[in-house]
Amino acid sequence: MSNGPHAKLAELGLALPDVVPPVASYVPAVQSGQHVYVSGQLPVVEGKLLATGQVGAGVSPEQAKDLAERCALNALAAVDSLVGLENIVKIVKLTGFVASAPGFHGQPAVINGASDLLGAVFGEAGRHARSAVGVAELPLDSPVEVELIVEVG
Repeated sequence: MSNGPHAKLAELGLALPDVVPPVASYVPAVQSGQHVYVSGQLPVVEGKLLATGQVGAGVSPEQAKDLAERCALNALAAVDSLVGLENIVKIVKLTGFVASAPGFHGQPAVINGASDLLGAVFGEAGRHARSAVGVAELPLDSPVEVELIVEVG
């Protein structure tokens, strides 16, 4: 366990939060076969959204990158509660949504906050396919949302 994902998180000065309760009719994560599908996670800490608004108008790209990292941490908490982080074989796919002001085109750099965290925690197994999508609005006026597909064994 000393080289496992919990230890890597601790080295990064991070700890898994409690699983964020759903804001609608869904579950945080579901397993099907050897894959866990994580519902879209917002940058919520202790029940509160860390920021609201669009990136490029009120939310800076740097702040949004940090928010994307928090989304990924919340996604990992959902996986851990279902199957345990130590059972992750591979981060397969990350989809990131960025509430983008007109003319903002830096979605990939924002979602790097989530991708970089997964790489730091899981190394080569954290390298994943990815989409970074700009949208007009997200639930609760969140600036970012991240969902994951992970392979478990």
